[in-house]
Amino acid sequence: MAKRDYYDVLGINKNASPDQIKSAYRKLAVKFHPDKNKGDKASEDKFKEASEAYHVLSNAERKQNYDNFGHAAFENGGGGRGGFGNFDFSNHFSDIFEDFFGEGFGGGRRSRRSNNRGSDLRYDLSITLEEAYIGKKQDIKFSSSEKCETCKGGGSKPGHNVGSCSMCGGHGQVRSNQGFFTVQQTCPQCSGSGEEITNPCSSCGGQGKKQTSKRLSVTIPKGVDDGTRIRLSGKGEAGTRGGGNGDLYLFVNVYSHELFKRSDENLFFECPISIADAALGTSIEIPTIDGGKAKIKIPAGTQSGKQFRLRGKGMPYMRGSGMGDLYIQVNTEVPISLNKEQKELLEKFREIENEKSNPSIKKFFQKAKSFWKS
Repeated sequence: MAKRDYYDVLGINKNASPDQIKSAYRKLAVKFHPDKNKGDKASEDKFKEASEAYHVLSNAERKQNYDNFGHAAFENGGGGRGGFGNFDFSNHFSDIFEDFFGEGFGGGRRSRRSNNRGSDLRYDLSITLEEAYIGKKQDIKFSSSEKCETCKGGGSKPGHNVGSCSMCGGHGQVRSNQGFFTVQQTCPQCSGSGEEITNPCSSCGGQGKKQTSKRLSVTIPKGVDDGTRIRLSGKGEAGTRGGGNGDLYLFVNVYSHELFKRSDENLFFECPISIADAALGTSIEIPTIDGGKAKIKIPAGTQSGKQFRLRGKGMPYMRGSGMGDLYIQVNTEVPISLNKEQKELLEKFREIENEKSNPSIKKFFQKAKSFWKS
């Protein structure tokens, strides 16, 4: 089923202010939050739908992308066009909600774990157009962190337990009074975990992870385009004190090709031909991205700029089956250096050519004469 428009989901118009967007989401979040509608699948779906809409519309850049391209801005891998590819909105539902309501709906414990989640990593990978055509497997090396084997990621010396944070009492949140208001914020001492390590592991200093050099074999799918983002779940930085790993994002750069130009799954290139071949017709062999050849027939009287299409000779679709097309544009090249015999032949040709041979020239000068008379 097609996604609903995000503005319709929140019940606002495109000119809504940030405060109006926030207010609209708050009302829906309170109404449909799963903790208040336990076992109600419809309410859960509506809560997720509203949270997804708020995640996009509450951010100026994401909102601009959505206004320009709709849901397509966040589909197809990021399609490198300002999108978010496989962005997992579900990981952020509770975070968004807690921005409004803190831990009142049971989100505190999940938040503490997410605070310990490892950082995401980015790796830029450059490949040729030929490699994008066939796909590629490559080993990459990068610096990251991994779980400490001594403490198994817990951060404490083996045999010692983790205690409650002395500042927040294990709640992960601290409160302070500011005038008439009570402000609740993440505990600065335990970073929201609610835990305090009194006997830190000597190998990792209590972090539960250690910096290391990693080697990973990655697969670049065939048909990948320049700017594509590939997410490798759980391949990022290790979390602290038992937190989950972050993700690794591969950003693919496809080098420019000396012959082919690409637009989505289609390829283009220009092929020069002589005046004689354009006038009399000929057959030529042209290269294809797979390293082969293809023959095309140039009809007599072909004009410069004419395009020929070879179906299925472009790039493979990254998702699903099928191939793009190859477009060849022929450009007539005028000789820049003529010998005596060539000049004499062309002079003779000019003497005997007529208007039927050059209909575009005839049409142009007819318009020009009409313009001069006026």
